[in-house]
Amino acid sequence: MNGKRRPLLSVDEVTGVWAIIPTPATGDASCWHNESSVDLAETARIIEEMIAAGVDGILSLGTLGECGSLSWAEKEAFISTVVETAARRVPIFVGTTTLSTRESVRQTRIACELGADGTMVGPPMWNKPDVGTAVQYFRDLSDAVPEMAICVYANPYVFKFDFPPSFWAQVADIPQVVMAKPASAASYLRDQKASRGQIRLLPIDADYYAAARLDPETAVAFWSSSASCGPAPAIALRGLVAEAKQTGDWSAALELHNRIGNAILPIICYGDFNEFQMHNIALEKGRMNAAGWLKAGPNRPPHHVVPERIAEFGRLGGEAWAVLQKEYE
Repeated sequence: MNGKRRPLLSVDEVTGVWAIIPTPATGDASCWHNESSVDLAETARIIEEMIAAGVDGILSLGTLGECGSLSWAEKEAFISTVVETAARRVPIFVGTTTLSTRESVRQTRIACELGADGTMVGPPMWNKPDVGTAVQYFRDLSDAVPEMAICVYANPYVFKFDFPPSFWAQVADIPQVVMAKPASAASYLRDQKASRGQIRLLPIDADYYAAARLDPETAVAFWSSSASCGPAPAIALRGLVAEAKQTGDWSAALELHNRIGNAILPIICYGDFNEFQMHNIALEKGRMNAAGWLKAGPNRPPHHVVPERIAEFGRLGGEAWAVLQKEYE
């Protein structure tokens, strides 16, 4: 991308709604022989609509972004389109998680050259990493590409790693590590304390209310894959929590929090997280397609084999969120 780069993002700049987007797929993306499965026109449209809606940042190429099912050529085309469309209006983080430090460095360097502001990346998980291995991975990545901010993709299910306090205490010393996307808010206060406020921990939208009640000063941002079903409820939650912090009246924020939780229930298989983890991509993309705010398209192999009950959970989740979107847009 031509022009001057945005300065390295700081922790204080990580605020508000960080939307997680899919990698839109062409109609024949479920065919393994398709070598160009990214719908770049829909990608550009999504970015424009997200920015117009008022999101504060965009995360991409994670699990539901099918980072493990895309070729590098497809990732590069997607990143270029996202960055060029956003045109520095909001920070853009792209996933460069791989099975090795060297390949993650290679992909992160190219993403940096293309103009991305940061990477959302988890530790290599072929072997279960220990704390020393995980910390060194992030140190090496930051040394290799110091211009890129890092969002720690802290999903213990995917990366076979528990992300204990000793991990957060050490990566907090890496200036590039400015934020983290944990899987839940269960350890929010513990990990916030361990990171000494040097890392912005982003709860999911369904946990943002609880995190803000626990620690109003640090809970100022959250991630939302639901925003790809329509960003209006997430934008409304951001405003209601900010208002509650000023007035002390949390009733409106609590009401929306409860409604968001109910809308999300179908896609987490009504609490069966093991089943959710097996079919995460199908559930997330299924609800996005059902909600109709964007076109996520079909799943890429090998995640295109979807049991009907899983597909139904996705449809129910998308329909539930569409009701919220219509009310708050």
